[in-house]
Amino acid sequence: MFMNQIFTAESMVSFFVLVILEIVLGIDNVIFVSIIMNRLKTEKEELFARRCWMITGMITRSILLFGLSWLLNQKGNHIFTLFGKGFDLASLVMIAGGVFLIYKAVMEIHEKLEGENPSASIKKSHISLSYAIGQIIVVDAVFSFDSIITAGGTAKHLFIMIAAVVIAMIIMFLFSPKISAFIHKHPTLKMLALSFLVMIGLSLIMEGWDSEEAEKLHLKNYIYFGMAFSFLVELLNMVMRKKMANKHVVELNEPQLEDNN
Repeated sequence: MFMNQIFTAESMVSFFVLVILEIVLGIDNVIFVSIIMNRLKTEKEELFARRCWMITGMITRSILLFGLSWLLNQKGNHIFTLFGKGFDLASLVMIAGGVFLIYKAVMEIHEKLEGENPSASIKKSHISLSYAIGQIIVVDAVFSFDSIITAGGTAKHLFIMIAAVVIAMIIMFLFSPKISAFIHKHPTLKMLALSFLVMIGLSLIMEGWDSEEAEKLHLKNYIYFGMAFSFLVELLNMVMRKKMANKHVVELNEPQLEDNN
């Protein structure tokens, strides 16, 4: 029964969509963590810090996903009633998470297009290993909140959420410089991903307000279609831009990783 629920078309689509979103949206996390690790004195310390980041990141996200899954399963236990509608803990988490995602996405779009370049404020002085690991854990925890809420708003099953987040982290861990360079070269992908966060946030708010009505509307199916269609259009644009001699690409305000390969 469990396997039948996991290996459905909807679950597989949500899995792949979530992996792509986690990679595109999570690359900033990888970049900032890598900048911290680059301030360590030796390559041995950097390797140890990188392994600590991977292990603690996966553990932290898994624990948060378990907690989020438990909260979302508390449907029906109403805490209070407002305008004749009962609200349970799961509804409040969905509404709060949706508001957070919309706010975070809009702020990210503003920072990427109109904000200051974060590379200008990065210090190059060396730091100790313990201080670096502490900074990495704090930075990763801050970035993990929108990652977890995105997972909760995209997939239904805990197994799908954890698998997608872990695979996305492994891919970012192995190929972060190449992914960073690709996204920097194609900033529309970043803007599309942030726009999808607004859609997912709105979906969470609607599910939190009236989950039964939201289920009847099949909101996630429309979101998946919008994502797939938008990325397809962007792929066509990328192919067309390769044929253009004088193409102009907007540069987003974000630090980058150097790809030495």
